[in-house]
Amino acid sequence: MPDAERPQELPARLLTDPEMLHACRVRDFARVFRLVKTRAGIYPSMIARRCELTPSRVGEVIAGRRQLLHMDVIERISDGLRIPGHMLGLARRPWETPQALVVTEREAPQVAKPEEQASASLPGPDVDSILAMASRTSLSAATLEAYRSSIEDYWRRDDQHGGEALRPAIVGQLRHVVGLLKESRPPSIQNGLYGIAAELARLTGWTYFDARQYNQARAYFTEALQLAKEIDDRQFMANVLACMSLQGTYQDKPADSVALVTAAQDQARSALGTTPRVMSMLSMREAFAHATLGSQTSTHAAITEAHRQFEQIQPGDPDPSWVTYFDEPKLIVDTGIAHGQLGEAATAEPLIADALRRESSTNQRGRAFHAFWLARTQLDQGKLDQACHTATQALEPASAVASERVSGHLREFYDQLAPYRQEPVALAFEARLREILPPVSGTLRP
Repeated sequence: MPDAERPQELPARLLTDPEMLHACRVRDFARVFRLVKTRAGIYPSMIARRCELTPSRVGEVIAGRRQLLHMDVIERISDGLRIPGHMLGLARRPWETPQALVVTEREAPQVAKPEEQASASLPGPDVDSILAMASRTSLSAATLEAYRSSIEDYWRRDDQHGGEALRPAIVGQLRHVVGLLKESRPPSIQNGLYGIAAELARLTGWTYFDARQYNQARAYFTEALQLAKEIDDRQFMANVLACMSLQGTYQDKPADSVALVTAAQDQARSALGTTPRVMSMLSMREAFAHATLGSQTSTHAAITEAHRQFEQIQPGDPDPSWVTYFDEPKLIVDTGIAHGQLGEAATAEPLIADALRRESSTNQRGRAFHAFWLARTQLDQGKLDQACHTATQALEPASAVASERVSGHLREFYDQLAPYRQEPVALAFEARLREILPPVSGTLRP
């Protein structure tokens, strides 16, 4: 439905006003219509059109000469004026739940494997030869650095907006680099290309994971593992296995998640020069896996190890570029989330809140993701007002990023709020939710 045709939402302050609540509860539509007119600027002629009533009938109701008692008329008023159903003694109306919240995991239709896609989409052999020749003459250490810079830029934009819009460019660059690997080059260039291809494959897998398209994510994570194995980059293999472990927690496969992160730690320990930051990140992923299993002892042990490793970080450590994101605020917020997964809300809340205060404002997905976690821990402790306030603040960054993982956490908070839906603060949150993420919104897609 175009925006111009969508019924206007009533202001949250009106929906939570005691006079409006009482008028709706007793179905005093004369008072409801007057309040809608004075507080929301919706005049009787507009009320009539939106509720499929005649203007004269609306006028009679406002004048107190007619009552509205038929259920179908009351339902039309609820739908036309966007008054939540329970306020009028009705069942929840279909429009009350934004479309972004009514779907769960989605999978893309099965497509050809990346190798098959490449062969179908590449140009003919003559053009291939020309491209290969051009590449041979221009590849250098500077070219590899340019590729790495583009990957860093992809990650920044992924944090800000989500990766789905970037994916075609990332996959195109991945296929191009994989094509370059078919030529014989000096070892330093060839190994650099393998590392770049592995990172591009992991990034592609991450964009599919963030979109909850898990089969495609696993395919690209597997390709990243194979590319890293060609150059025996065990630290990077550990990184990919950690991504797969995290995916396991989202797919409700905690045993797989533990096995994958254990394999990641084995790879990291067997590599030369693995830094404490890498081991700290892997221990935190282990904590997530154990928390998903509900194992308190193992989770706490993994958290302790993550902090012990982090304390050993020294300036100048040769950290791989892909782990530099794991800074102190990230360690703290992940610690809070692990406690939250165990149901230890009182421990989790101050940790997540502290990290949120220090988190970069450009990381829209991270801020939304962590704010919804904070809201859930607050609600777990019965802090309804704080939880709704926190979740309302999270809606802005959530609307700015295309991430099914973020919308999944929004859905979880929304479901958790169900027992409180008639409370004024919950009504205000839902009104703001429908305003920012209406049913036809394309930002958090089904």
